[in-house]
Amino acid sequence: MSIDQGVVETHGLSTEEYRRLLDILGREPTMTELGIFSVMWSEHCSYKSSRLHLRRLPTEGSRVVQGPGENAGAVDIGDGLIAVFKIESHNHPSFIEPYQGAATGVGGIIRDIFTMGARPIALLNSLRFGDLDDSETGQATRRVMEGVVNGIGGYGNSIGIPTVGGEIAFEPGYAGNPLVNVFCLGVAQAGRLAKGLAAGTGNPVYYVGAKTGRDGIHGATMASAEFDEHSADSRPAVQVGDPFMEKLLLEACLEVMRTDSLVGIQDMGAAGLTCSTCEMGARGNSGIEIDVSLVPQRETGMTPYEIMLSESQERMLLVAKKGRELEVERVFEKWDLHAVRIGEVTGDGVLRIRDRGTVVAEIPNRELADGAPLYDRPTERPVSLDALRQLNLTLLSAPADLSETWLTLLGTPVIASKRWAYRQYDHMVRTNTVVRPGVGAAVVRIKGTDRALALSVDGNGRYCYLDPREGGRLAVAEAARNVACAGALPIGATNCLNFGNPERPETMWQLSEAIDGISEACRGLEIPITGGNVSLYNETDGQSIYPTPVLGVVGLLADGTQVLTRMFPEAGLDIVLLGDAFGALDGSEYLKITHGLVRGRPAAVDLCRERVLQSLLVEAARDGLLRSAHDCADGGFAVTLAECCVESAGGGARVELPATAEPDDGFGLVRALFGEAPSRVVVSVSDAERDGLLERANAVSVPAAVIGKTGGDRLTITVGGAVVADIGLDEAENSWTKGLTQHFEQVVG
Repeated sequence: MSIDQGVVETHGLSTEEYRRLLDILGREPTMTELGIFSVMWSEHCSYKSSRLHLRRLPTEGSRVVQGPGENAGAVDIGDGLIAVFKIESHNHPSFIEPYQGAATGVGGIIRDIFTMGARPIALLNSLRFGDLDDSETGQATRRVMEGVVNGIGGYGNSIGIPTVGGEIAFEPGYAGNPLVNVFCLGVAQAGRLAKGLAAGTGNPVYYVGAKTGRDGIHGATMASAEFDEHSADSRPAVQVGDPFMEKLLLEACLEVMRTDSLVGIQDMGAAGLTCSTCEMGARGNSGIEIDVSLVPQRETGMTPYEIMLSESQERMLLVAKKGRELEVERVFEKWDLHAVRIGEVTGDGVLRIRDRGTVVAEIPNRELADGAPLYDRPTERPVSLDALRQLNLTLLSAPADLSETWLTLLGTPVIASKRWAYRQYDHMVRTNTVVRPGVGAAVVRIKGTDRALALSVDGNGRYCYLDPREGGRLAVAEAARNVACAGALPIGATNCLNFGNPERPETMWQLSEAIDGISEACRGLEIPITGGNVSLYNETDGQSIYPTPVLGVVGLLADGTQVLTRMFPEAGLDIVLLGDAFGALDGSEYLKITHGLVRGRPAAVDLCRERVLQSLLVEAARDGLLRSAHDCADGGFAVTLAECCVESAGGGARVELPATAEPDDGFGLVRALFGEAPSRVVVSVSDAERDGLLERANAVSVPAAVIGKTGGDRLTITVGGAVVADIGLDEAENSWTKGLTQHFEQVVG
């Protein structure tokens, strides 16, 4: 097949990129070489539009063992152990084929963790879908969501790794482009991290795991393109997962790593065998030579092009030490797997692909892996932003019944219980889970120690749409605050940056601003970024998603028995509000649900104040002063209070908020109940510990006020001596419990 401009374009390469390819090779490429360049230089693999900006993120810290550049990041957690974690996206595949797209997203992130030599112990996910009630897209959204949730549960449950929490949000802009971000945490022995590199001329290169098929070919290229009406045609580019094969692969790889017989190991994820050979060689300043005819295949007649670009799942590439071959092979045979020698490490720095001895590709490793174009794309602040940030509440009507508004918000899918999803996940497998999903940050114990790790993923597309820099700051702050509310010290973070088409200057401005916001918050809170993922081209028919950076934060508890949740544990406790009493309606869930508006400018986070608050929470929890803690987020104070009460042993609550002068716009009470702002937490304390908490808060200038008591069968909010909202606990639980489930009753029965 001749290579003309049309063939080049179908491979996602620009004219300039193709010229660069020709300069590197000094000749016309073979079709296999063209395919290899197309996937390695795709946005998904090369980060060619984002690398310049990602350099601004803080990646170093006293606990950082491994930062960006490997399969996952790692931080020191003491007791001779390290936590290994990462978050990645599988957005496009999950829209095209929801079950397998989500399932293979789980499988891929698990491999990233055990490739590092860590045993995976927990999964979280961050999901975003369209409006469930939309008359045109609601049915499709429910179908996609059902498939995604089933896929996550199907893979995680089968492989035996608990899915311990996450977040689910809904906005119309995600209808044609859902977001499926998956986070995985593992634990490894200090000093035993494995690396994805090839070194040592003559060392054998092994292929292990599932056989290669035609599924997933050009998956990386597909993930680097917008959606349109023809996207369903990309279904063959979605991989098919086998969690039972991955379980065998996991155990075999961890066992062979303990033998010290490996030089390096890497999973075949995006770009498959191409990416693993090329990147391992580049990291080791070596070349790799393989013969694709030796690669185990499950389909007949596969070409070198197809074998190199396939993204079939549950496959690994490893480099063994020469002379240790038999040892490696025996380990995999023990687990009913075959380690097949397909090549060796060379000293010439070239990726050389043979087919039955004939060379079909010969490319300098370094230029292929690290020589992808690096774009400093133009940025432009959206012209619509000034208008979007204008919020004139005098043009709106304040609700006549705040109690009814309260119940309505509790029943919105964003706020309502996610039990429908969580009940499909096995969160107790391996028995390390300390906190069940939905009651606070996820917490998993580290067996053999007194320690535990708290995990949280967070993001808010609405905030970033209105102010991407502040939205990035807020995402970091809330994820870290969730971890601190569990009593854990935040020690590391990973991010997944979900944005639209980077060729649009407005999108690049959003991405750049969000990265700056994340960087500022991570520096201010002293939480390093150890790695992550960038997912661009999240658009359908030219309509972009909200800019959606998602942050995953890991926190450390020295004593895993001192864990807090959001729930009031008993009646008769004092309720204390830490932080300001009132929030803002800009970009709030209230404004969206009640008035159908996404406008204003989200309340800014004071990073110094946020850091002090989080430190106070961690220290107070450590010293036994707190009985529960829950940050004020979507829906504001009233929703937070209700979430502390539902499903808890403490019953209802009666609180008194400070009186406020009603502003001219008539929304003073609405701000008090439903306004959103950072650095606010509702905690419960016993009478004996109340004064101690207040003294500590006062000493570090954190506003703290005793506002009520737990107990009873109602939730009552009083302002200035007058009851402004009053609902039954059973009403609140009913609205909150059914808010999401009711949309799937007709689907799941």
